[in-house]
Amino acid sequence: MATVAALVGIAAAPAAAGHPGGAATADGHCAGLSRLKVPGAELQLPTCLDELTTAGTVASGHTDRADWAGLTPAGLGVPSGVPGIQIDGYFPDSSTGNTHHGWNHDSQFVIRLPDHWNGGLVVTGSPGVRAQYANDRAIGDWVLARGYAFAATDKGNTGTTFYRDGRAPGDAIAEWNTRVTQLNRAARAAVAQRYLRPPSRTLATGMSNGGYLVRWQLENHPELYDGGVDWEGTLWREQGPNLLTFLPPALAAYPRYAAGGPGADQARQEMTAAGYPAGSEFLWAFHHQYYWDLTQRIYREELDPGYDGRQEAGTPFCTPGTPACDADYDYGLRPRSVHDAVSKIALTGRIGKPLVTLHGTLDVLLPISRDSDVYARMVADAGRGRLLRYYRIEGGTHVDSLFDAFPDRLRPLVPCHRSALTALETWLGRGVPPPPGRTVPLPGPGEDPLTSCPLA
Repeated sequence: MATVAALVGIAAAPAAAGHPGGAATADGHCAGLSRLKVPGAELQLPTCLDELTTAGTVASGHTDRADWAGLTPAGLGVPSGVPGIQIDGYFPDSSTGNTHHGWNHDSQFVIRLPDHWNGGLVVTGSPGVRAQYANDRAIGDWVLARGYAFAATDKGNTGTTFYRDGRAPGDAIAEWNTRVTQLNRAARAAVAQRYLRPPSRTLATGMSNGGYLVRWQLENHPELYDGGVDWEGTLWREQGPNLLTFLPPALAAYPRYAAGGPGADQARQEMTAAGYPAGSEFLWAFHHQYYWDLTQRIYREELDPGYDGRQEAGTPFCTPGTPACDADYDYGLRPRSVHDAVSKIALTGRIGKPLVTLHGTLDVLLPISRDSDVYARMVADAGRGRLLRYYRIEGGTHVDSLFDAFPDRLRPLVPCHRSALTALETWLGRGVPPPPGRTVPLPGPGEDPLTSCPLA
């Protein structure tokens, strides 16, 4: 249940506070620590660490397991041997949902600067409504081991009541984009202070809501990045599809499907018509219990708080027909103000730098036919198709930990993300585009799904 709580984004317990760093040693370990100053930070705590990956930060208190619980397979390897500087801190903000370090302050960030730097910087925003350490296992460990500097943000608000932030509907999500832009600029400055030159390459990457942030950044601030990898990014589109168009049909149909009887087949057809792929039925019970209902209610509250009047985030697992039930929600019939709120955070497809997108064919939180398939068409329609490589990962689902429960039916996406980032490096560094987009099949005989995901 602790893992499930983390999956749906319940605020994690505070991590241990960092300990003050010492002077740089003669061999350059943590060199430049004393001159580091993160521009715009209200608080920063630089620390010299012998290990920046989770192989060391779990024990030292410089990460939090609850942030990344459930996002990776249990058998995923943990790289080590990455000494350097970690800077924890926060930017000025009025919201207080992030309890890490006992700071009770949002807009927390972490910047990691390895001693042995490859010249690059990776910038991420957290998935779901998790905090700044959420990408440590899935992304941070691997890119740090490759020599990248790494920066991550909590997006400016966290937890399942994130919708309380902001003055108007849509403001809390819009802040996510602002905070990633802010972190990018600050991290680039910190990198230049540490290594005495700016990064030669800056990449954006992230999963789920973090993937949405990659798309938005490459559409709106391409000048800050060289490229990005979007891992099943959330699609926000004013005219739909979006979360508020495909989650209510699942909430209405799934209980009838699960009950069996004469109405079950009709309910199943309604599910597949809403975008949930045939063959994904074995994942529906878990997602109904832990994802669909909560996700619909909290994002609907953020974008359409008037739907349930003074009630906050609706009634959990309400029966269709109950007043203001989210299972009956019809986005198309909602007032213009609701569509305007979604428009505030909407994507256009007008990316300005190379992007590699990955999405699992068995994703039943963000169904691929209602998300990345649509976004790929948006990019093409915007005349930016040459900048996109899109890989549909057969057997991939929204969280890789489910691979542990269904190893014969699912494929973890974390190795595919690593293949995509490597392909992006070659695209940017040598001008060799990644292989054409395609559906990547399930692992073949002798292929280790925890380490291999060939895109070609």
